[in-house]
Amino acid sequence: MSAVLESLLVLGSHQLSSRLIVGTGKYATFELMQECLAISGSDVITVAVRRERLMDASGRNILDFIDLDRYTILPNTAGCFTADEAVRTARLGREILSSVGNPGASWVKLEVLGDKKTLLPDPVATLEATRELVADGFEVLCYTTDDPITARRLQEAGATSVMPAGSPIGSGQGILNPNNIRICLEYLKENDPNYPVIVDAGVGTASDVAFAMELGCDGVLLNTAIASAQDPKRMAEAMKLACQAGRLASHAGRIPRKLYATASSPETGLISPGVR
Repeated sequence: MSAVLESLLVLGSHQLSSRLIVGTGKYATFELMQECLAISGSDVITVAVRRERLMDASGRNILDFIDLDRYTILPNTAGCFTADEAVRTARLGREILSSVGNPGASWVKLEVLGDKKTLLPDPVATLEATRELVADGFEVLCYTTDDPITARRLQEAGATSVMPAGSPIGSGQGILNPNNIRICLEYLKENDPNYPVIVDAGVGTASDVAFAMELGCDGVLLNTAIASAQDPKRMAEAMKLACQAGRLASHAGRIPRKLYATASSPETGLISPGVR
């Protein structure tokens, strides 16, 4: 395997062999979720901490379907709309994971949403919650917009990783503003080339994942694109391969775009017409 693919993604005290992080929501059954997680190759999965999301309609606990020896859980604060609510939820997640001995207890995927229609992050509340959670010993992975200024403020606040959205959560629109993602990468890696930047939200299909990685992102976090696909298991495999292909392409270096054609075969050394 290529050394590029073997390199680990370092997120604070965690080292990931896979650069694809997948969620656990929206699956038709816990059994289907379990299969898709395995196929995706991910070694870190996100779980919404809010109590109503931990059980299915039959009262079964999602944690019973997750191999804690295989996966590290990244708890997230999905569904929180204030900084206070997000901080409380993060602390609850730490207690839950500590009780089962999962090393993910020290970190959190922070979401503080602005409204229920767009599910876009509230930048002020996200920054406030980041500062409080960092002070409380958390390694904070921040879901945010693709605004480079906000991204830089979150990094300055101590975020372990800044995770700009490709497009709104669950929209499947892909990377709507690649130029902003490029600027986020430039700003966030200016003083630390190894600072991890992960695209989070909006992915619809494998080409979106490959594009995010080709831009130079260090990983992709997604959920709906697999869970709501017509064939989630096939999509899980597609996402895994796209993440690898995109990273290889990023390190290979694409050819420059040109307005006109360039012959792929050489023009020199050809035999002239009539010459034997």
